[in-house]
Amino acid sequence: MRLLYILATYLLFPLLFPVLCLYRKTRHGLWQRLGFYARGALPQRGDGPVVWLHGASAGDLLALSPMFGPLRARFPGCQLILSTMTDSGHAMATGRLAKDIDGVVYVPYDLWGATRRAVKAIRPDILVLEYTEVWPNLIRAAKRGGARVVMTNGRFSPANLGRYRWLFRLIGNPLKDFDLMLMRTEDEAERARSLGAQPDWVKVTGNTKFDSLASGPAAEDGALREALGLPVGATVWIAGSTHEGEEDTLLGVYARLLSRWPELRLVIAPRYVDRAARVVSLAREAGLRVGLRSQGNPERAQVVVLDTIGELSRAYRLATVVFVGGSFTKRGGQNILEPAGQGRPVLFGPHMDNFRDSVTVLSGHGGLQVADAEALHTRLVELLEDPGRITELGALALETVGRISGASDRNAEAMTTLFPHGRPTPR
Repeated sequence: MRLLYILATYLLFPLLFPVLCLYRKTRHGLWQRLGFYARGALPQRGDGPVVWLHGASAGDLLALSPMFGPLRARFPGCQLILSTMTDSGHAMATGRLAKDIDGVVYVPYDLWGATRRAVKAIRPDILVLEYTEVWPNLIRAAKRGGARVVMTNGRFSPANLGRYRWLFRLIGNPLKDFDLMLMRTEDEAERARSLGAQPDWVKVTGNTKFDSLASGPAAEDGALREALGLPVGATVWIAGSTHEGEEDTLLGVYARLLSRWPELRLVIAPRYVDRAARVVSLAREAGLRVGLRSQGNPERAQVVVLDTIGELSRAYRLATVVFVGGSFTKRGGQNILEPAGQGRPVLFGPHMDNFRDSVTVLSGHGGLQVADAEALHTRLVELLEDPGRITELGALALETVGRISGASDRNAEAMTTLFPHGRPTPR
């Protein structure tokens, strides 16, 4: 059955390769994706174990980042190597996360040869895969190379269980090669067991993305405020992670609010920064003055587009109130706990299918779900009329995030059980 998967990947790869090369998220890093690394691309191996952590995108790497400290504490001298699938993830790792890790690579295509070459070059002692990043050839190559394989923040959609069972019957069950499956909730853990994971290896530890959410004011906040052109003390509405079809709706709501709050500022952070020009055009068509964060918003326009990577979480600290996008479209939502961790009330639309756990946590505790643009306008009016309510909801959101943290420490501690006779010997 494994042979069938290997053959299928080689037969399909020539068809997918042109798309992968042209797709805006995966254009770069071809040689690394094939398992070839230039001299100096990987750090020289030290005395400690190598922990290879993989997250598909920038957001997934941020969810992994709270584990860096706990892993270093429990595996002294370890090297942390990050891999990612997307170009934005690579930019995040080489920028914002660079000081906390030892190396960054693009994950290899899940081809028999590419994964074997990657494992041979990196020589991991532990391979950590995020969420549902279940790549059979990579997992098998890591196991053959002597690594332990761990899933963190594990999740399996109930809607896809039938597809997983069908696929695993066809190609063999890769879950049997995991040494630990650290799941977000008991429901997720039960789904993993039902798919054939070894029951003793499945544990519920929570979601590490919650651990990186709460943070207080930082010195760089002032610089970011200046770059966004926001006056000190200004009332600021931040619309984060917006998608096509949402910005024009939000701009319409904002224009209505200006009649009562003419000094209100709007920061729009599109989910994909290459859409910044599109958002600027929409704002101008709505008759609004608009600037770009990357240019420092020199005209101090009333609308500013956050067109940089890795600054949204910090920007949320400058907000009075937040709306999170992807929720007025069928995208399925975006991370609503990130602004909650900055102590801000969070509004979001009806389409939150991909973040149901976050909605459960935050609804009634600093989070407000709205059905449409009219409901959003009504809620914003209520909040802007009552600053005390904004403060109350923000404090409630921050308290809620604080209660659900700790998964990173639990994950790192669970990984120490993989080596009952002490830390792995350098290879």
